[in-house]
Amino acid sequence: MLREALPKIVTPLPGPKAKAILDRRAQAVPNGIGTAYKAVIEKGEGAMFQDVDGNIFLDWVGGVGVLNIGYSCPECVEAVKEQADKFFHSMFNITTHESYIKLAEEMNRIVPVKGDKKKTMFVCSGSEADENAVKVARNYTGRPNIIVFTGAFHGRTTLTMTMTAKKAYAIGMGPFPDGVYRAEFPNLYRAPGGMSEEEAIKYYIGKLEEVFIDATPYDACAAIVFEPVQGEGGFIPAPLEWVKAVRKICDDHGIMMVCDEVQCGWARSGKMFASQYYADAGCAPDIMTTAKSIAAGMPLSAVTARAEVMDAVTGGTIGGTFGANAMSAASALKVIEVMERDDYPAKARHIAEVGMGRFNAWKDKFACVGDVRGTGAMMGVEFVKDKATKEPDADLVGRIVQNAMNKGLLLEAAGTYNNVIRFLCPLCVTDEQLKAGLDIMESAIEEEAAK
Repeated sequence: MLREALPKIVTPLPGPKAKAILDRRAQAVPNGIGTAYKAVIEKGEGAMFQDVDGNIFLDWVGGVGVLNIGYSCPECVEAVKEQADKFFHSMFNITTHESYIKLAEEMNRIVPVKGDKKKTMFVCSGSEADENAVKVARNYTGRPNIIVFTGAFHGRTTLTMTMTAKKAYAIGMGPFPDGVYRAEFPNLYRAPGGMSEEEAIKYYIGKLEEVFIDATPYDACAAIVFEPVQGEGGFIPAPLEWVKAVRKICDDHGIMMVCDEVQCGWARSGKMFASQYYADAGCAPDIMTTAKSIAAGMPLSAVTARAEVMDAVTGGTIGGTFGANAMSAASALKVIEVMERDDYPAKARHIAEVGMGRFNAWKDKFACVGDVRGTGAMMGVEFVKDKATKEPDADLVGRIVQNAMNKGLLLEAAGTYNNVIRFLCPLCVTDEQLKAGLDIMESAIEEEAAK
């Protein structure tokens, strides 16, 4: 069974069938979408997929965080089939369907935002969720500006490209909207030399406070938006003490704290949402966005906030045609049921214990491994040319990714300098598969670092 299989490469990559399809892709699909991989999937189960040539891969990318519950979760498949027999779609603005309401009720139950009474709206992608969160914050506060951070990724719409730090994702796409200002994210690994963690957090809060002097007054700022664990930025967790300080700034000045959990949500962090760590510490966000793993691969995203915030929004300004499409909603409802029943956060914590044990050993073993970090099973390994200078080594990461793929392990780079390998393996991975992946990655590091 593919779900229990181990990586196995039977043809040079790409195989003949895959090459033929990739050649067709080059003729039919814009190059701007991009691909760095030689695999053409035929079917997937659990943490594994098989390509059209019979090669079997362990997937540590998981659709970039979409497949926390795994490929082809049988119960989600059945839920979608059952809904498809009734109807595909009914636009919620026109005809109410109960699955939207059920899903909103479930989100209001499990999402850790401030307030006892919550409300949730649905759209289709993480970009849309983040853009709507900004719209909600602006409408509620009556203020125009937002603050985002270095290393941030929030999407590819015009507004979310502006919010995104890495402008490689926005080449030739300007001009960009006004009212978006950027502060320095607390990357403890790359904090100014010699600082303790406490000193570094004070430094980064000071950099945030400077934005209110140099860019937007407090009373013109609607929201501070950040990822609890930066994704494209290099899997950098926001330190809890920094989050507490951001929460205080927001409380003191009537600013909305918005957590983008598009990538780090849905059990990945060791809790259902990373913001639960904040709620437990008394610094829950005002608004939370989520997408990716919400519906096991069906297109869906959500914005949740307390009722008074959501109900302040002008009628007709939020929503969309496909938000919580009936089949996506059916899948999402099943995701919540399965993740709670099977304790997916505990799976993430177990994976993190095993993975971080190996990653930290590599930090001692390899001169090229500069840092390992993460929250739960959202883990990153940062590669450098020199541990003292911390000079990024993106070329080495690119070679490791290709080497591992040729052995049956799918990896992906991340980070401002493309020198971090991210871990987003489906949380249903078996222990045997996890060990096989760690062994492949270690051998790839050894072989490429020796060149």
